[in-house]
Amino acid sequence: MSSNHIKNVLVLQGGGALGSYQAGAFEALKANGRETDWVAGISIGAINAALIAGNPPERRVTQLRAFWETVSSQGFSTQIPQQSWARGLYNEFSANATMLRGVKGFFRPRFPSAMFRLPGSKGASSYYDTSPLRATLLDLVDFDYLNAPRVRFSIGAVNIETGNMTWFDSAKETITPEHVMASGALPPGFPAVEIDGQFYWDGGLVSNTPLQYVYDERGDDDLCIFQVDLFNARGDMPASVMEVEARVKDIRFSSRTRFNTDALCNLNMAHGAGKRLYDKLPAKLRDDPDALALLCNRPEPSLTVAHLIYRKSRYEHQSKDYEFSRPSMLEHWQAGGRDVVTTLNHPDWRAHTHDGQRVRVLDLTKPKD
Repeated sequence: MSSNHIKNVLVLQGGGALGSYQAGAFEALKANGRETDWVAGISIGAINAALIAGNPPERRVTQLRAFWETVSSQGFSTQIPQQSWARGLYNEFSANATMLRGVKGFFRPRFPSAMFRLPGSKGASSYYDTSPLRATLLDLVDFDYLNAPRVRFSIGAVNIETGNMTWFDSAKETITPEHVMASGALPPGFPAVEIDGQFYWDGGLVSNTPLQYVYDERGDDDLCIFQVDLFNARGDMPASVMEVEARVKDIRFSSRTRFNTDALCNLNMAHGAGKRLYDKLPAKLRDDPDALALLCNRPEPSLTVAHLIYRKSRYEHQSKDYEFSRPSMLEHWQAGGRDVVTTLNHPDWRAHTHDGQRVRVLDLTKPKD
């Protein structure tokens, strides 16, 4: 690393009920002295990001836990089955219950359903009402604190009319609960959110991982990015229809995680190589347009990306992102903490600050091939 300040950045992917994995990862990072300077999120990642950036350091884990205990508080009272097949059925029943009755503090079904409302009428464009989420955000997030900002806060949503990603950033504008809700407004379940006369849907429709935005907005400081993903781009060949649906969802919402990370790192290295080559040119060639094209005209800080990827259990299927039972929430939370501890204690992590590289990507929790 250079002598610049190293910024710790959290990049939080969307993934609904799997988001407690990110909360567990944050808790473990904080416990290991990794304070967050910047958090960027999409969908459930935006909600977790708001809970982090919108509270002082000593309250962040408490408020994360309050949110996740609220949304997982309506589970079944039956004993949790231990066999994989039985637990799979339990999770499917829990997911179906979510669809029927919603999630406390998050969303509730519309009555009558959108299917029975006239086009253009209130509630006709979504199956659920997300006003409970707004109340929860106001209760658990201090938006004055978030907008100070102590921790930079960046989230993405899709402009419905243009189809383009829009980024809302506390370094550039005042953030409200509507910005957070817009990032997670996944249609047709959730309604579009209006901000300044424009309507927005879930940012995951365009890109479920805000890594590109963080890279584009980087300053002079070196970056240590913990990219906390909820869908695994890699997986086995599915053997059933349920497994096919789960695999399709993984591929769709992983947002080509590793491809994008590798592309950004290659771009960073290319910019550095261009600058070094330009410096070797004789003075008479340095004003040549082709020579100037080698420069990106901005600093190239060191970049470390640590992948933390949730890897589903054997009994989780396509409903895993809307299965909000308390046992699953706690398992996801524990998995996030466990993966952080594994990463920070790995020999490659301990050595990465002394390896002389300006760009590195580490995935230290993946199973060995």
